[in-house]
Amino acid sequence: MENIIEIKNLTKRFKDFTAVDNISFNVKKGEIFAFLGPNGAGKTTTIKMLTTLAAPTAGTILINGFDPTKQQEQARASFGIVFQDPSLDDDLTAYENMDMHGMLYKVPVKIRKERIKQLMTFVELWDRKDDLVKHFSGGMKRRLEIARGFLHHPKVLFLDEPTIGLDPQTRNHIWEYLKKMNQEEGITVFLTTHYMEEADKVSDRIAIIDHGKIIAQGTADELKAQTKKDSLEDAFLALTGSEIREETVKNQAMSGRARAWRR
Repeated sequence: MENIIEIKNLTKRFKDFTAVDNISFNVKKGEIFAFLGPNGAGKTTTIKMLTTLAAPTAGTILINGFDPTKQQEQARASFGIVFQDPSLDDDLTAYENMDMHGMLYKVPVKIRKERIKQLMTFVELWDRKDDLVKHFSGGMKRRLEIARGFLHHPKVLFLDEPTIGLDPQTRNHIWEYLKKMNQEEGITVFLTTHYMEEADKVSDRIAIIDHGKIIAQGTADELKAQTKKDSLEDAFLALTGSEIREETVKNQAMSGRARAWRR
């Protein structure tokens, strides 16, 4: 199967600190790929580089055949992204948030209107299209962000902790939407999450990063077999250890993803 993402010897250094250390992996077209790791392991830094928000120190990246360091516009047109931090404009309506996104991606007006209605109906928000987003619950905002991420027909959708803080019912609904779009439109999903049962349930393949290095890759069943554990969470702990991790200062300094993306 063709690769939609190709990463080779990717490295990111901040002075004397190496956040991502010579990692290589591929993501196949149409798969759901989970990128897991403890706090401070290098997940956010990697996603920053894949989505044009940080330049690598060394190594190569291809997203849908485009190099994000040299072909930013083509790369950005190839993917959608749902940030861990909220990125909607609370003072706009749900429809206006979608419409603004479509204009930024130069989606033609007729197609944009049809696509907005289709996606907002799909995530069960069409009846709330004229409501201000600031009145939405956390789950409603997340559903709207996911619909927005699909608006310009991306080849890849990056999801950075997409269901964090949501109740189990909302999380299940969101994954029903995502899996259906993955199957119907062939969109590749690149996921980070701390919910191991979520990664186990939805992902086709998994890569685990720790201390900036890829320490394991494979299906959930392969990782469980490798570590002789019955659950992905136990396999993850066996591979990364059980000590509590704090987010690094470097990762904290790289916050404000939505603001950086809008510039």
